[in-house]
Amino acid sequence: MHAMPLPPRLKLVPPGAWVALAWSASTAFTFLARVRLPGEEAANELAATQFYRWDGLVVLTIACALALLGSMWLHRRPLGALALLLTAAAFLTINLAAVAIQLAQFLAVDLALYFIAAGRPRRTGVTALCMALAVLVAWESLRLLRGWGIGTLEELTVALTAVVAWLLGDASHRTREYGERLRAQAATQAVTDERLRIAREMHDMVAHSIGIIALQAGAAARVVRTQPEAAREAMTAVETAGRETLAGLRRMLVALRHADQDGDRDRAAASVEADRLHPAEGLADLDRLAAATTAAGVQVDVHWKGARRQLPPDIDLSVFRIVQESITNVVRHAATTACRVTVDYLEEHVAVEVTDDGRGRGSTTDTGFGLVGMRERVALLHGEFTAGPRPEGGFRVTARLPVPATAATVAA
Repeated sequence: MHAMPLPPRLKLVPPGAWVALAWSASTAFTFLARVRLPGEEAANELAATQFYRWDGLVVLTIACALALLGSMWLHRRPLGALALLLTAAAFLTINLAAVAIQLAQFLAVDLALYFIAAGRPRRTGVTALCMALAVLVAWESLRLLRGWGIGTLEELTVALTAVVAWLLGDASHRTREYGERLRAQAATQAVTDERLRIAREMHDMVAHSIGIIALQAGAAARVVRTQPEAAREAMTAVETAGRETLAGLRRMLVALRHADQDGDRDRAAASVEADRLHPAEGLADLDRLAAATTAAGVQVDVHWKGARRQLPPDIDLSVFRIVQESITNVVRHAATTACRVTVDYLEEHVAVEVTDDGRGRGSTTDTGFGLVGMRERVALLHGEFTAGPRPEGGFRVTARLPVPATAATVAA
C-alpha cells in the first residue's frame, strides 16, 4: 500500500505544535499507565509516593511548563529548546521514581530531534543528538554514583529511538538539499540552453546577413562606374540587410537584458510579446531566403517533395536555420555560384539536404560554430545530421528530424 500524503492543512502546523502535542500525549499516557483501566486487574505501573502529592504536582507543573516553553522556542532557538525538553523529561522521570528515563518522557525529545535534524544545518543536528545522549548517560552515571539501580536496557532503548529520530531527520534534510540542488542545476541548465539557443540564433542571423552584405557590396564595387543603377540597387540591399541585422541584434540584446533583470516570468512575457511583434522564421520564409541569396549572386534552387504540412514550431525553425546556415557557408566558403536545397516531407520525418558544386570543403574550413550549431539543433530534436564533402565534388549537409504524428497535413 502507498503511504497517504499529509493533508495541506497539516503541513502548515509548526514543528513546535507537534512537539507540544507529543509531550501532552506522553504525559497523559504516563498517568494512564498508573491507574487501573477498565478490564485490568491492576495498573501497569505503580505510582510513586509523591505522584499525587503537592510536591509531585509542582514538579509535574514545572516539567510541563519547561516542555511547552521549549516547544515555543524550537523554531528560533533549537538547541535551547531541546535543553528545556531534556530538563522537562528528567524532572518528570524524577517524579516517577523510575530507574531510567522512560520512552514516553523522551517522545517529545525524539520529535524535536527529528525537526532539528531535518530543518537545521548538520552540525546543529549532531549537537542536538549529542545533547540527548549525554543526558541519558549522565542520568545513569548519577544513579551509579549514588549506588542506586539503573535500567540499562531501558536506557539503551531510549537512546536507540533518539538515534533513529535523528537519522530520519537527517535523511529528510539530505533529500531536501538534493532536491534543491537538482532544481538549481535544472535552472542553471535551462539558462545555459537558452543562452546557447540565443547564441545560435544570433550566429545564424548575423553570419547570413554579413555574407549577403559582402556579396552585394562586392557587386556594387564592380559595377559602380559601368552600371550605376545596379550599384545603387546593390547598396540599397546592403542597407536593408544591415538594418535588419541591427534590429535583430537589438531584439536579442533587449531580451537578454530583460532576462537578467526581471527573471523567468518577465522573460517569458517579453518572449511572447516579441513573438507577437516579430514571428519566428520557418520554412515559409525559405523562398524569400533563396531569392535574397540569388539576388546577391549565388543561385539557390529550392525543391519540395512530399505533401507539405504544418510542422511544430521548433522543428520548423530548426529546419529553416539549418538551411540558412548551410547557404551562408556556401556563400562564404564554397566559391560557387549555385546550390540546391531539397526539403522532403516524409510520413514520420522531415528531411533537408543542401548541396553545392564548390570546392568541397566549404563548411569544414569554418572555424566558427556553424556546423556545431546545426548538429546541436538536430541532436536536441533527436534527429540525424551529416555534413561532409561529396564524392563527385562539392559539399553536402543533410538533416533528418522526426515529426510528431499529430502534425496536420496542409495543402502544398
